[in-house]
Amino acid sequence: MDQALRSPLASKPAAVSSSSAPYRLSFHGSGGELFGIFILNLLKTILTLGVYYFWAKVKTRQYLWGQTAFTGDRFGFHGTGKELLLGYLKAVVAFGALVLIQWFLSLAEQQILAVLVFWAGLIALWPLALIGAVRYRLSRTSWRGIRFSFRGEYQPMLWLFVRGVLLMALTLGLYYPFYQTNLRRFLIEHSAFGSTVFKFDGQGNELFGKFILAVLLTIPTLGAVWIWYTALQRRYNWDHTSVAGAYFHSTVTGWGLFGLALFNLLMIIFSLGLALPWATVRTLRYNCSNLVLQGLLDLDSITQQTQAATPTGEELADLLGVDVLPG
Repeated sequence: MDQALRSPLASKPAAVSSSSAPYRLSFHGSGGELFGIFILNLLKTILTLGVYYFWAKVKTRQYLWGQTAFTGDRFGFHGTGKELLLGYLKAVVAFGALVLIQWFLSLAEQQILAVLVFWAGLIALWPLALIGAVRYRLSRTSWRGIRFSFRGEYQPMLWLFVRGVLLMALTLGLYYPFYQTNLRRFLIEHSAFGSTVFKFDGQGNELFGKFILAVLLTIPTLGAVWIWYTALQRRYNWDHTSVAGAYFHSTVTGWGLFGLALFNLLMIIFSLGLALPWATVRTLRYNCSNLVLQGLLDLDSITQQTQAATPTGEELADLLGVDVLPG
């Protein structure tokens, strides 16, 4: 099935220097260490009636970021529990105001208007949450002492999202590959590492044929084909992402994702959830081992360019279940 869904356009051989050694990602954490953090976070969260949750999130990210390395140098996460808590409170106010407006309209027997206002509010909040979450996470992430950043604005993101939702509805979902690549392009091309901006040159039409094939194979494969499509999509997305002229290259496969997900699921079920840290470590180790950066890259020419960001979008994304930087 991997061969059937493999795209001949999923790599960029002309842009990659075969003579240069690839820059590699690696993950050095262990399930045991993460389990210790997990248990301590759980106990403190229970004892504080949930308030410590935000500090627990920071502790976990600091460990995971710090155990992830690129060319031997570790990443860092610089967020704080206090700013996440304040961001959560702001997100609750924003979402709560929307629910309150719907409630008042329902009391006034304006049910249709209440539904329209609620969904219009969600449509407006979704891109705000995504942009805010990406901006916050990147602004709090560093490598070699240099911060990442996100420079995208709300209005073009809102238009991209609304247009994508409408076209997917009109085409019964067939517009999805085009929407996905447009979203990916917006998120990637507004992301930067210091003074260097990332690039994305993927096109939705290059994924469309494989997407149609996956749709046709959904029933015969009981939906399993989407694991292979996810692998294809991930390879395509990364193979069309570049920074300073060097291209990423992903080697994930459908069988690899299937085996990873199945084993992780069994671990979590039979351990009653206690194996979640080991599943997390296995996933990160698999992702890192299947992603490299190929080409000539002058890392010393990259300079710091920090930008301000608040955690409100991060917590709003959690409330709405928005997936941050998918695939």
